[in-house]
Amino acid sequence: MAELVYRPVVGAALTLFKALDLKIDTQGSEHIPRTGGAVLVSNHISYLDFIFTGLAALPQKRLVRFMAKDSVFKHKVSGPLMRGMKHIPVDRSQGEHAYEHALAALRAGEIVGVFPEATISQSFTLKGFKTGAARLAQEAGVPLIPMALWGTQRVWTKGRPRNFKRSHIPVTIRVGEPMEAPTDQYAGVITRRLRERAQELLEAAQRAYPVRPKDANDTWWMPAHLGGTAPTPAQVKEAG
Repeated sequence: MAELVYRPVVGAALTLFKALDLKIDTQGSEHIPRTGGAVLVSNHISYLDFIFTGLAALPQKRLVRFMAKDSVFKHKVSGPLMRGMKHIPVDRSQGEHAYEHALAALRAGEIVGVFPEATISQSFTLKGFKTGAARLAQEAGVPLIPMALWGTQRVWTKGRPRNFKRSHIPVTIRVGEPMEAPTDQYAGVITRRLRERAQELLEAAQRAYPVRPKDANDTWWMPAHLGGTAPTPAQVKEAG
């Protein structure tokens, strides 16, 4: 039944992206397994990242079940869709329920999507990773698949108006090779290695990105260390 909801939603998203003329460049989808469970791990810079992360799995004919905050499931529009697509609600006060739900999905051969930064990075740099993805992979005996997104922040991100005009925005997606999550290693060690790989993929996506800011008013989507005017991680922390 999930696919009766999921596939039309994917089709609607692809239609929207075509209408916006987004230039989506995806490499590495072949690293996502065609069968069996896996934890797909991405950076988080946009409200739409779960859609773009899911698109990376489509060439392998896989649908991703995402862990998302439970408020999305309570919304009158998104809630029925999220439940119908078998995504996994996360109540931060009772995180163990979401963990067990995700673990059961992995053991059933599903791909579970996780954003280990937990919230959108307003500096557009990688924040610290929580260890949940590594622990899930360890306990379920499945690989971690690191990936990175770039350009999605230009469509719709925190603190900025959404850009649903036909603006030809490029979106770059890079998927890395599977990483094992051995049970004889600490989850923190695996998480550090996972974050390092995600950082490499993010830098590769940034290098491949085909455009630069048009002028001084268009530098907001570039991180400070690359010459942009996005707030630094320290500034975000101070403002928060």
